[in-house]
Amino acid sequence: MIGTFANVGTIIIGTAIGVWLKKGIKEEYQTALFTAMGFAAAALGINAIAQHMPNSSYPVLFIISLAVGGFVGTVLNLDERFNKIVGKFGQSELAKGLSTAILLFCVGTLSILGPIESALHQNHTYLFTNATLDLVTSMVLAATYGIGIMASAAVLLLWQGGIYLAATYLEPFLTTELMTEVSIIGGILIFASGLSILGIRDTKTLNMLPALLIPVIWFAIIGWI
Repeated sequence: MIGTFANVGTIIIGTAIGVWLKKGIKEEYQTALFTAMGFAAAALGINAIAQHMPNSSYPVLFIISLAVGGFVGTVLNLDERFNKIVGKFGQSELAKGLSTAILLFCVGTLSILGPIESALHQNHTYLFTNATLDLVTSMVLAATYGIGIMASAAVLLLWQGGIYLAATYLEPFLTTELMTEVSIIGGILIFASGLSILGIRDTKTLNMLPALLIPVIWFAIIGWI
């Protein structure tokens, strides 16, 4: 799991650097960082959508996924539960930053296929590349939201570690078609996080998180039939 440990390590290092940088930043500049992070998340989300949408085999699946997933997430009240937990340990805005960090670090092709390549073929390229990207992202997030962003490293460890351990069973299931649909939905969720950070609309992104499972269920049903 050297690739995963490297990825986790870069997030911890990036967070530490970001927190150090934040100490010398005035409040007005911190506001500018909030805005920049919101635009960055929105841009990354749009890029993921534009990149994968043309390759979708089921153009309506993402709509169904968001509708069903959003309904389930709202019933479970995931966003409010997450905010209450995070609110006990940090400022009110931390929940937005942490949820955005988790989405950026975990919902992506590199973060999902990387542990499988690492486990089955000892190829850590995906994860090392992901680690480099996460280093920069965690620095900006930590400079904006504080040291609480480091908690996303633990989530990433569990996420990639679980995929690594289950690599043998997951490899044949994680087809290009499935990854395309998941990437589209992930892009939309990241874009929604950007809107929340910018204060344009409180999208309660975490309530839509179950939407990521709908394509998995759909392809499992298709494969079974």
